[in-house]
Amino acid sequence: MPATANPMENRKIFPLLVSMSVPPIISMMIQGLYNIVDSIFVAHVSQEALTAVSLVYPLQNLTLSLAVGLGVGLNACIARNLGAKRPQEAGTAAIHGFFCTAIHSLLFVVVGLFASKPFLRLFTQDETILSLGYQYAVIVICFSFGSLFHICIEKMFQATGNMVIPMFLQALGAIVNLILDPILIFGWMGIPAMGVTGAAVATIIGQMTACLSAIVLFFKTNREIPLSLRGFRFQKSIFRQLYSVAIPSTLVMAMPSFMVGLLNRILAGFSETAVNVLGIYFKIQSFTYMPSSGLIQGMRPIMSFNYGAGNLQRMQETFRRSLQIVFVIMTAGMLLFLTIPGSLLSLFAADDALMQMGVPALQIISLSFFLSSPAVIIAGAFEALGYGGRSLIVTMLRQLFIIPPLSFLLAPILGPVGVWITFPIAETIASIVAVLLYRHTMKTILSQSAN
Repeated sequence: MPATANPMENRKIFPLLVSMSVPPIISMMIQGLYNIVDSIFVAHVSQEALTAVSLVYPLQNLTLSLAVGLGVGLNACIARNLGAKRPQEAGTAAIHGFFCTAIHSLLFVVVGLFASKPFLRLFTQDETILSLGYQYAVIVICFSFGSLFHICIEKMFQATGNMVIPMFLQALGAIVNLILDPILIFGWMGIPAMGVTGAAVATIIGQMTACLSAIVLFFKTNREIPLSLRGFRFQKSIFRQLYSVAIPSTLVMAMPSFMVGLLNRILAGFSETAVNVLGIYFKIQSFTYMPSSGLIQGMRPIMSFNYGAGNLQRMQETFRRSLQIVFVIMTAGMLLFLTIPGSLLSLFAADDALMQMGVPALQIISLSFFLSSPAVIIAGAFEALGYGGRSLIVTMLRQLFIIPPLSFLLAPILGPVGVWITFPIAETIASIVAVLLYRHTMKTILSQSAN
């Protein structure tokens, strides 16, 4: 197929962005189900079980972060090479991506076996919660290789402009998980009730199903990325290209894990209810941030492709359109949290104490959605352009440099409310800094292009 046939090169930006973003938006919404479905069902087992799963979330998010971080680096590298008409280099990058994913998979086996229990002990000494948390963690962490390889291949599809197959794969994994969750947790159809362990097994089977399907579909349908081990050699330059984006992107994705871990330590000093409120928030906020992440997935290959092709006008238009759409998504999410917080909490079998603390918490934190829009989209643009370090700076401002320190200061004075109000404060500051950094970056790029 001639290079000029690639829609990222010549199709109108808005319909192109929509067509490439809708599938990953749906995919990310489905991905959110992995995070929320287990908790909804587990909440009906016991509040201790819900607390256990909430405490495992940072570790679980770490596996996803490393997979997506590498995937983002791989996506940008492949898309830039395809845009610059270098398909062989794109294929070499893909093979390096498979190798790195295998190494990461082995790493998480070690983490799951030896780090999960010490990690949980940082936040609770309740033996019931510890036991339930370890049961869940050791399964979802040690067997996370299905998710890692699935995400690696998903990003390869997206780098070529194919967004439909990743959506299908996410849907397949989520449906399997959704079907198996109640069967394994509560012991339906003659199967013994497995509780928290059943939730973990259902998640892993869903991920494995998506992974195997991804492998089959990629090798059957791939035409754009030539893969060959003949004469293949590991290249330090490619590792540098991948990890120059992958490391900052991983840290960006992992930042909520660090933040939640720190905030859990603060909130645990007040009550188990406060910990559960934060855990529930991070589950349901995904239905606001996941669509935005899906849009960024559609935006990144378009920006990377046109950056590689030297078409800066199309690259900038892609950014502007993406920012407009994210503003709409974030505003809609904010209004939802402000108007029906009780309905959202009721999904988790919330008792009176959880409702009393959770309703104002969701309303306060949701103010940050709209405020975060510039920072969220600019961080994604930096990744597309290969400026992973600047993306990291923006995200660290949002989630690490402001929220935890300010929470430590305000919580002793205001209680848990002191934690909730730090979210909109942090997003305001991060968005201002992100805009300034992006303006400076674009001046540099335009000046280099002019020369």
